[in-house]
Amino acid sequence: MLSILSGILGFATSGLPSVLDFFKQKGDQKHEREMAKLDMERSLAMAEKGFASQERIEEFRTDQVEMETYAQERVALYEHDAKMSQNASAWVLNLRASVRPIITYIFVFLLLFTDVVGMIWAMKSGVDFATAMELVFSDEEMAIVASIIGFWFGSRHWDKRK
Repeated sequence: MLSILSGILGFATSGLPSVLDFFKQKGDQKHEREMAKLDMERSLAMAEKGFASQERIEEFRTDQVEMETYAQERVALYEHDAKMSQNASAWVLNLRASVRPIITYIFVFLLLFTDVVGMIWAMKSGVDFATAMELVFSDEEMAIVASIIGFWFGSRHWDKRK
């Protein structure tokens, strides 16, 4: 039962970032619309009174400098990443792209190794097979494995929905 619940939770949590991004984007858009409306009203009020908004001009300049700086930083980061990748072999590039799956593989292999060693130790200690199975392959362990599988296969499902 715990394995089923954790599998479902693993699948559901893999899509949680997409759901949160949707609500965040919706809230951001509403906020931006309200801010634009207030800004427009303020600008109209200032124009009616004959004031030129020097503050607004400076704000545009600041925004432009920030955008240019951000773009230059991104370009520099991409150039640096490209330089790091130029002399690297294909397997190193593939390894860099697969850090999270490798960590998952290591965890699963370590889990299997621990289970096999525990099973061998239990059998050599004279514990009967059924008892050894219950001790080595616990519900908590199966819940962890189900969460991992649910997360990885669930993330594929959510990626396809995008």
